[in-house]
Amino acid sequence: MSRTNAIKRKRSQSIAIAVAAIVTCTAFAQAAEPGITQFALPNGMQVVVIPDHRAPVVTQMVWFKVGAMDDPQGLSGLAHFFEHMMFRGTKSVPGDQFARILARNGGEDNAFTTQDYTAFYEQIARDRLKLAMDLEADRMANLDLSEANVNTEREVVLEERRMRTDNSPQALAGEQVDAALYLSHPYGRPVIGWPNEVKRIGRMEAQDFYSHHYAPNNAILVIAGDVTPDDVRADAGATFGKVPARPLVPRVECAQPARLGETRLSIYDPNATVSLFSRDYRVTSYSEASPGRAEALEVLAALLGSDASGALYRRLVVERKLATDAGASFDGDARDDGKFSVYAVPAPGVSLEIVEHAVDEVIARFVAAPPLAADLARVKTQLVASAVYQRDSQYALASAYGQALAIGLTVSDVQSWPQRIAAVSAQNVRDAAAAGLVKREAVTLFLKPGHI
Repeated sequence: MSRTNAIKRKRSQSIAIAVAAIVTCTAFAQAAEPGITQFALPNGMQVVVIPDHRAPVVTQMVWFKVGAMDDPQGLSGLAHFFEHMMFRGTKSVPGDQFARILARNGGEDNAFTTQDYTAFYEQIARDRLKLAMDLEADRMANLDLSEANVNTEREVVLEERRMRTDNSPQALAGEQVDAALYLSHPYGRPVIGWPNEVKRIGRMEAQDFYSHHYAPNNAILVIAGDVTPDDVRADAGATFGKVPARPLVPRVECAQPARLGETRLSIYDPNATVSLFSRDYRVTSYSEASPGRAEALEVLAALLGSDASGALYRRLVVERKLATDAGASFDGDARDDGKFSVYAVPAPGVSLEIVEHAVDEVIARFVAAPPLAADLARVKTQLVASAVYQRDSQYALASAYGQALAIGLTVSDVQSWPQRIAAVSAQNVRDAAAAGLVKREAVTLFLKPGHI
């Protein structure tokens, strides 16, 4: 193939990808208005209704605006512990009857906790939605916080920590990285809590936390499915509306301590089977960022390594054979700072120092020059398409809106995200790399098998 034909082919590919991005974004714009309705109950509970009439099912999510960052000093893990406590039952629905009742009615449920919020969800047939509402409203008001329940669940949480964190060299190292990255900010504490602090959680601490956080005026109800806003308004009023508002503990607005230089951690773990290089940068989040900056970081992460087509994987794994895996990610869905991460697993016989140098070379290219037009168009198409496909899942749809509202964003922010991603320019990406991927704002980790 002649050089001229090659250039023509590349240009044709770039145009095709760009057109695909425009088509995909346009399709989302046409489909992203599902008649979302927002209102509030008299007790202060926010309600979001997302009609989806493709199947006679519904997803209910209750998002409490309390997460690990709201744990009292010296009681890390309390928010996560309380996620567990909500499944301990009430006087009218004792023990594990909550899940059993849902299962008998064809439903399923679960929950999760992050630094910023705690969410509970149920998926069930549309004609059983009021049942799910009744169950959630009951445990919002009448949770059994007996000494026996608290003591039992505390041991459950400690065992979960032993299995998921203490037995994982990567998880333990990640806790150390976050503690170093965020300094005195609560994001530096693990969501599951430090074990010695979890052991201090008792009935009084649990009762105080429940009384001042698990209130309807601190919650967002998101209903996605085969419903109408009028139906939801009536059922929510008859169930959640009966739960009285309670005084809340104001959320602390934490200052971000200045970082004066890069932190480097070398951790040796006899349970580690492979070495790992990672670097986490403290960056702006969607809640904090100036217009377009978080979106540019999202695109940058995809270009560097959201999959095997990313620059880190291509350069380190495919071309230079220095690593067996490499990638990048941007966690920008937070009330305060976000996190941008890069990582690589060295190939046998390759040192962590060589891998780090190779990663830095790839990053330096993005700082020095904008990405190629074809690469930029490709990843923007992928990101926008993922938002389109998200509409196929009620759970993903409800999660997107619930998460946004829980961290202070809006319904409009969710709906306009694809258009904002499509608007990211090559220069925006370069600027985000230069401003965000600064070692002063980073913690670099060398995780190695063995002992010091």
